Amino acid sequence: MSEELQQHLDESIQLELNLAKLYLLFNDCFFEDEDFWWDLSMEEQGHASLFQQEKKKPQQKEFFPDNLLAKDLQALVETNERISKLIDTYTVTPPLRAEAFKIAYELEMAAGESHFQQFLDSPTNSYSSNIFKQLNQEDRDHAARIMQYMESNNIK
Repeated sequence: MSEELQQHLDESIQLELNLAKLYLLFNDCFFEDEDFWWDLSMEEQGHASLFQQEKKKPQQKEFFPDNLLAKDLQALVETNERISKLIDTYTVTPPLRAEAFKIAYELEMAAGESHFQQFLDSPTNSYSSNIFKQLNQEDRDHAARIMQYMESNNIK
């Protein structure tokens, strides 16, 4: 595995783990939404596990789904830094409920997360791609789910 691919995987894993941690923090902050945040947190942990498994495989690069990772490594780094700062801030001073949803939506639309959704929506072109898609059928499009939840619960 190339060093560049290794860096992308590491940042992608960190992105998923950071989101899981942030959503778990929101789970603890908002009793009325705890099931929603718990589900998202567990799904993000699942995504991280998938990346970790892919990282362990002794396969050649051509077996790795070309379009699985975001191309912009710097965007992944910056998103991870942003989430880490949010976690630090919200651990001390929890956000307002609407702010938590707004932040979650923005993060889901960020480079790594929206790219993962684009990967899930793309045609399957490898065995690894097919496995990732099958394992993530129910985890699709967190951004849309966040918006839908906000609308159905009258969160502005």
